[in-house]
Amino acid sequence: MSSTALSNLADGVLKVGAPLLAVSMTRSPTLVSLAGAAATVPWLLLALHAGALADRLDRRRIMVVANLARAAVLSLAGLAALLGLLDLWVLLAAVLVAGVAEVFADVSAQSILPMTVPEAHLTRANGRVSTAQMIGNDFVGAPLAGLLVVALPAVVFGAPALLYGAAGLLLLGMRGTYRMDTPRTQGRRPLRRDIGEALRYLWSHRVLRSLAVTAGLLNLANAAYFAVFVLWAVGDGSRIGLEPGEYGLMTTAFAVGALPGSLLAGWAAGRFGEFRALVSCWLATSLLLIVPVVVPSPWTLYPTAVLWGVVGAAGNVLVISARQRLIPAELLGRVNSAYRLVGMGGMPLGAALGGVVAEFAGLGAVLVGATGVCLGGVGLVWRALSDRISRPLTSAPALSDMSGSR
Repeated sequence: MSSTALSNLADGVLKVGAPLLAVSMTRSPTLVSLAGAAATVPWLLLALHAGALADRLDRRRIMVVANLARAAVLSLAGLAALLGLLDLWVLLAAVLVAGVAEVFADVSAQSILPMTVPEAHLTRANGRVSTAQMIGNDFVGAPLAGLLVVALPAVVFGAPALLYGAAGLLLLGMRGTYRMDTPRTQGRRPLRRDIGEALRYLWSHRVLRSLAVTAGLLNLANAAYFAVFVLWAVGDGSRIGLEPGEYGLMTTAFAVGALPGSLLAGWAAGRFGEFRALVSCWLATSLLLIVPVVVPSPWTLYPTAVLWGVVGAAGNVLVISARQRLIPAELLGRVNSAYRLVGMGGMPLGAALGGVVAEFAGLGAVLVGATGVCLGGVGLVWRALSDRISRPLTSAPALSDMSGSR
């Protein structure tokens, strides 16, 4: 848990600090959106390979190497900033390499949790992990990034480098082996066969397939939305008119909501049914996207961010817990990564598309269009699994009972 907290604090500084640094270098929506694309394109290129390796190798060791690699790369970027050599392209390169390491670290982290927690406690455990992530990412890291960009830009890279390094060293203290010791892993099957097995399993599983496609649409639209939202919110020419430090406070407001949202996910699943609670969270998150567009004011932005946090965090805990229960242990790394490829692979495309559309049609067109895509995605999953929703709550199965064709 300590390693998770440190690495997510680093994530929070980098996630907010990189776009703010980009805005200080250019006001072009296309170029600013590249910061978001660079952070997420590794999911499109490497998610399947990361999952295959997580099912073959010790998952803890993968996380250690990934964290130390991020520390090294960001240390070099911080040094470049101190020497006056930092420009937009150096920034993008650092974010890209850090994103590559993040893919391997995150896939292994989600796959290692079921090896340490009983299945009945997965939702609670994921809620606690999500809480630690939100505290680090948004409650502390994001506002800290806003201050660092103004005070000393080099620390936007240097601080995460130290935190990732410490997280990697803490993982060395975990006892035991976190490797799936099966006959398959002892052989020398090509990675492509392992990857193909995962893709077939995901596509043949009705529930996982429907959730993955919907998550892909939501993440593509949100990537487009938030890739240019910084231009809508920050600066003298923006609609909301925030200062960089105030923009960091927006993600703090998100974290204020995310903390109870993460912890209440289990209660919501028990009270309303796991699937119904998840889709309701996705719907609420999508509807809230239009609020800063219709009422562009700090007085509405911060409460909206709190609500984003509540429903977004709850939905995230519910869908991660469902995947961990539905996917067999020996396939968890690969199918998890295949799901995340579908779910997150569109994020770099969305970020780049958001910048291009904003360049020609304006920021408002991107924000409204992204909201529409999110609502359409929720409608698709609602229709695909409507038979599950229409059942009375007393007889509605948990997601773990919806095994589809597998």
